[in-house]
Amino acid sequence: MISDFGSRGSRIWVRRIAVLVLTATIAGCAAKTNSLPPGTADADKFLFDRGTESAKDKKWLDAREYFRNIVDNYPQSPFRPDAKLALGDTYISQGGTENLLLAANEFREFLTFYPTHARADYAQLQLARSFMLQMLAPERDQSATRDAIKEIEIFLQRFPNSQLMPEARKMERQARDRLSEANYRVGFFYYRIKWYTGAIDRFKDVLKIDPAYTNRDALYYYLAESIYLMAKQTNQTASEALPYYERLVKEFEKSEYLEAAQKRITELKNPS
Repeated sequence: MISDFGSRGSRIWVRRIAVLVLTATIAGCAAKTNSLPPGTADADKFLFDRGTESAKDKKWLDAREYFRNIVDNYPQSPFRPDAKLALGDTYISQGGTENLLLAANEFREFLTFYPTHARADYAQLQLARSFMLQMLAPERDQSATRDAIKEIEIFLQRFPNSQLMPEARKMERQARDRLSEANYRVGFFYYRIKWYTGAIDRFKDVLKIDPAYTNRDALYYYLAESIYLMAKQTNQTASEALPYYERLVKEFEKSEYLEAAQKRITELKNPS
């Protein structure tokens, strides 16, 4: 039986991957999970319990078959929403890019069909997590990072009273730090090749977009240094650099840049 959980609102390429994978899996394993012991009472509960046991044992394919059976064949079951979430969780737990895309698809579908469910906040956060786990190193493409931030922002807006809020805030900081670090490194590259105008613009953008960036001590320092060195090149005053050196000293009790920043502050306040 085909599930009424179509891929409405999901990306076509995700749906195609999901259909191919699920079709292949069902073809190979359906006989096991569709054949319930004779006289089984509460078949949906039986399937859910078996799926949960399989997931605990990291038997991901078996677990998905049990949960998929509930989703596809028991539309009125009280276990159906949890089975849908459990499907997404198995993909996240197994990991890998393809599984994370499938996880995102499951959680999106849950939110489409159960937008007011008591566990909608969990589905939204897991959707964000599916992108968090795809984030690449700062020097690489940050599309997944931006997707993660987008989904976390939706969570923050829709579920301000959720018990999952502390976890969501932690995830938000991690994702924003990754994106800010990527932009900071571009600015630092400009600094190293002495294109100070480009460095200044990039560093200021990071501060504007993410003023709570965790590694902003380095950002303050190299922004100030870029302003300072560009001023020296053009024989102009470097006073605009002073506030950034001072912010570094004020906001960070410990930083590898403190000593150098303090020297610059003394120099700028007491020009010879």
